[in-house]
Amino acid sequence: MPDLSPRILIIAGSDSGGGAGIQADIKTVTMLGGHAMTAITAITAQNTQGVTAIHPVPAETILAQIDAVASDIGVDAVKIGMIGSPFAAEQIALRLAALREQQPDLPIIFDPVMVATSGSELADDATVNAFGKLMDVATLVTPNMPELHRLARDEDPVAAALHLVSDHRCAVLIKGGHDEGDALADALIEEDNMTSWQGQRIETRSTHGTGCTLASAIALFLGQGNSLSEAVGRARDFVRIALREAPGLGEGAGPVGQGRVRLDVGDGPRLNQVTVTGTNYDKSVEFYRRLGLKQIVANAPDYARFETAGGVTLSVQIDPEETIAATTAIYLECDDLDTRVEQMARGGLAFEHGPRNQPWMWREARLRDPDGNIVFLYKAGESRRFPPWRIDEESTGNS
Repeated sequence: MPDLSPRILIIAGSDSGGGAGIQADIKTVTMLGGHAMTAITAITAQNTQGVTAIHPVPAETILAQIDAVASDIGVDAVKIGMIGSPFAAEQIALRLAALREQQPDLPIIFDPVMVATSGSELADDATVNAFGKLMDVATLVTPNMPELHRLARDEDPVAAALHLVSDHRCAVLIKGGHDEGDALADALIEEDNMTSWQGQRIETRSTHGTGCTLASAIALFLGQGNSLSEAVGRARDFVRIALREAPGLGEGAGPVGQGRVRLDVGDGPRLNQVTVTGTNYDKSVEFYRRLGLKQIVANAPDYARFETAGGVTLSVQIDPEETIAATTAIYLECDDLDTRVEQMARGGLAFEHGPRNQPWMWREARLRDPDGNIVFLYKAGESRRFPPWRIDEESTGNS
């Protein structure tokens, strides 16, 4: 049986521009290996420059969406985003309270969306006033600084967070993204504990959907069984890398790049870095560049790091005195294997053999780097992870 994906119920509005809301939530949960389910609260017409129309979904339809997925698929965590009306906020809170009676440990993350990154208002005063009901059922509330001040009516962020923690018995994450300066600090305020994280500001105009992405990632990690502080820490890493991978779309505040965060954050060990030894920096760099890898670190004459199309990094550590024994092979999968090998061979790369079909259902070509390290270019498709002879956990005794 496959590993069960955490089932994340997302209650939020739809963003036609794909940068925030339901669209950002689904991308985040999917990239982190979860199963995203939705209860859409509002339909918006928006892009990177602003919101031009909002159509709230009737509360009974929102509740019907919640009931449909909870009764059949089940829920491991809930993320709440934009709410279209005060009545909807109250009804959602009641339905989640009932769900909590069945699942007392169900994590509920509430991101109190009030204003879009573009500056467009997404919640009126009456809706904001109704947010208290949602905070009463929430495990964690994730407001940005303006939202925190509006919810608690206190200018000091720690005092404001403590106010909400005391009134609603939920944890509060103080997000420092709206602070000025290069240094950023986030703080998780719980009833009996405080955890903080520091980092440097990432300069980009593509910040649309960061709050949605963070809250959904936290929900996902809580659904996997992580502690609250672990979930926040991992979610912050995901958001920071998504900011660095932003595709630069639109003329305004563009979306972040959830789809390009691949092997940087997740549950369990991840094989995402391989290092080989070389004796000549220039020759190694030329070889791996010609294979199609992107060099991302150049510390001549000692070290070079490259990034592959899938996000894995490969580095070469230079030691001119080292005697290298080729005991490990590097495999780089290429969907266009035959064409790519032919182009490389014509360009002067020497292959020990061209593409061959192998008994293990892979097609591979073999060559060596300047120091004799073995490199295979290959195409396996589903046979890499799912060969006909794949063993299951029961047969190995693992759980």
